[in-house]
Amino acid sequence: MYKLYSMQRSGNSYKVRLALALLNLPYEAVEVDILRGESRTPDFLSKNPSGQVPLLDVGGDRYLAESNAILWYVAVGTPLAPENRIDRAEALQWMFFEQHALEPNIGAAYFWLSLVKGGRDLQTHSLEDWMERGYGALQVMENHLKTNAYFAARQLTVADIALYGYTHLADRCDFDLSTFPAIRDWLKRVEAAPGFVSMDWRPADVDDPASIAASA
Repeated sequence: MYKLYSMQRSGNSYKVRLALALLNLPYEAVEVDILRGESRTPDFLSKNPSGQVPLLDVGGDRYLAESNAILWYVAVGTPLAPENRIDRAEALQWMFFEQHALEPNIGAAYFWLSLVKGGRDLQTHSLEDWMERGYGALQVMENHLKTNAYFAARQLTVADIALYGYTHLADRCDFDLSTFPAIRDWLKRVEAAPGFVSMDWRPADVDDPASIAASA
């Protein structure tokens, strides 16, 4: 069984929890609060020198970091990871986009405005840039979704999971999605997928608190 080190309120961590739920894969959950320095302890750094979550213990004393790498690892061989060459490349294309255009802006705004006490005052110099670039990323997504139900392979894939992680949090950090109807419809499609769990869903919501699986 996998062991996942994650933070409940982290969008990157949620991506992995969502993928595992959609795939109905059980795992042991270990909460790591990065705001309290729990990812900077010697023990955690011995597993992931970057000191970040999520982190997946895949067994054999091997650990996999970076949310999108973990998504591919758990999804290979399932419908969430396209096998067709161009479909796979397009999924990766959007996952790279998520990491360089969406997460650094909407993800950063969410972290400082929603998670860090006094974060808005600490980051007033960055907020304008986050908003401008974040809205730019949302517009790229909106344009794609006007003629596509999903981001790759004409079905739900890891690309959608990667992009959903922070897009669904945009309204918690000053972004207004009212002018992005295609994105709002896409969010609803993702949320309608069998096995979907919300970001707030916890292991206590299932019978066995030691593991998590989709409750489909």
